[in-house]
Amino acid sequence: MEHILESAKEIILHSLSDIGKSVIDNGFTLIIKILITLLVYFIGKKVIKMLLDMVERAFNRGKMEAGAKGFLLAFMRAIFYIILIWIILVQIFSVKDASLVAVLGSAGLSIGLALQGGLSNLAGGIIILLLRPFKVGDCIIYTTNEGTVISIDIFYTKMLTADNRLVVMPNGALSNSSIINISNEKERRLDITIAVSSSENIDRVKNILDGIIKQNDNIIKETANSIFVSSFDAGTVSLSVRVWVKTEDYTAAKSKLLESVKKEFEENQIKM
Repeated sequence: MEHILESAKEIILHSLSDIGKSVIDNGFTLIIKILITLLVYFIGKKVIKMLLDMVERAFNRGKMEAGAKGFLLAFMRAIFYIILIWIILVQIFSVKDASLVAVLGSAGLSIGLALQGGLSNLAGGIIILLLRPFKVGDCIIYTTNEGTVISIDIFYTKMLTADNRLVVMPNGALSNSSIINISNEKERRLDITIAVSSSENIDRVKNILDGIIKQNDNIIKETANSIFVSSFDAGTVSLSVRVWVKTEDYTAAKSKLLESVKKEFEENQIKM
């Protein structure tokens, strides 16, 4: 009986020794792999930054539009890091390519279903860069927001309004919506409507307005500017003034035009 117990004890101790040795060996191997992974990641990160800097300099030499440049750099950065992670998993942790592809395929399908909006925004960003309905620096109107585009990223486009509000717009929605690009044309028509008393002489009012237009330096004189009666009701007559200005002068021209109308009408005793 004692012989049997002694044999069992030896077997158990031997087994525990083997297990301990295996744990130590595997643990040491795992630590080595983790250290190698950190080293490879650090070096890979430096290499990726160097490559992206080279690509960015090439884009700058080619005078690539800022929005397209930012989008492509972000996309390339994502691809480079995916390759780096792939190398770490396959070369260091000996994950088989077939197994990794199967896992990534399954994960990609699940993530794709969960992030349909994100993929839509990615596709929208590509469409915006290809069709170029607007670019960085353009002033656009989207829904109730008007401002200057400051960046076109992979998933979102950012716009800064005149009152310094940052508007972040999903590319998917932008590519499927109506957008007004104010900066697309060099010239823009400025329309204002002025209501005067029906007792006023319309020809006299139009002559005063014509003089105001001629004195406004922001208004382009070579284009077909017009003044006409647009509507009337009991007691008032509405005149529409349509003039052309440079797009960048629109706000200044409108402000100056309205101020001049107010002053000239007061001096000439025109009732508004």
